[in-house]
Amino acid sequence: MTTGRSRRCGWFDAALLKRSAQVNGLSGLCITKLDVLDGIEELKLCTGYELDGHITDILPMGADDIARCKPIYESLPGWSQSTVGVTEYDKLPAAAQRYLKRIEEVTGVPIDMISTSPDRDHTILLRNPYVA
Repeated sequence: MTTGRSRRCGWFDAALLKRSAQVNGLSGLCITKLDVLDGIEELKLCTGYELDGHITDILPMGADDIARCKPIYESLPGWSQSTVGVTEYDKLPAAAQRYLKRIEEVTGVPIDMISTSPDRDHTILLRNPYVA
């Protein structure tokens, strides 16, 4: 059930995810709800932070440092084509592929799965996350 209100999408914090991947030992990512980004003209990706005049590409560890961080955003073009129900990576809009590739580059973690709707069958499996 939905409320009928439009969704508000925040920007993807890839520098935070880079820290999380380091702390948690992530070997792959699952990107869900890619379809909710359809039609957004410009997407922003946080690629680092400015902390006391210095640039870092990963979230600092201490709460005091985090409180002083200013995010650094990279703008990427969005896409107008629908991704709903797409089940093959090559069928995604080129801008969506570039966005996903940039997330991998910034985080250092490969994307294993992408969902393109709430339907379980609308999943792109790039790499089986359960095979070592």
